[in-house]
Amino acid sequence: MNHRRRADGIDPVARSRSRRRALQAIYAWQINHADERGLIAQFAHEQAHEAADLEYFEDLVRGVLRHVGELDAALAGHLDRGVDEVDAIERAALRIAAYELIHRPDVPYRVVINEAIDSTKRFGSEHGHTYVNGVLDKAAAALRSTEAHAR
Repeated sequence: MNHRRRADGIDPVARSRSRRRALQAIYAWQINHADERGLIAQFAHEQAHEAADLEYFEDLVRGVLRHVGELDAALAGHLDRGVDEVDAIERAALRIAAYELIHRPDVPYRVVINEAIDSTKRFGSEHGHTYVNGVLDKAAAALRSTEAHAR
């Protein structure tokens, strides 16, 4: 499958697929606490059958697992409940987005938010994407204040 790559070499469709796979992997980790290597191997094998950015997928999964405390702390002030009380799909989407907002400044915050909303619409509860959008709007304003205020 041939997608349009941007001038910087990034394939946005492959990145979106990587985020969706990362959401599934983080969700699985939240449920059964599988080890990082096994988790990545399982989902990387599944990704081999579709055009996805494997390197980005691995960065997201490793990043969330290694920085989960920092990510949860960054999200906590924008949630109306404890992180562990948030629906597991929404929690996975929020953690991935928080990782991107903090550790991937090369990804515009609007892309981060839109991708999290899209993933939550696809896999989450009926109104989960609305909750994710509200939390990430506030989180992006705090974590990417210069970028968010430049719009």
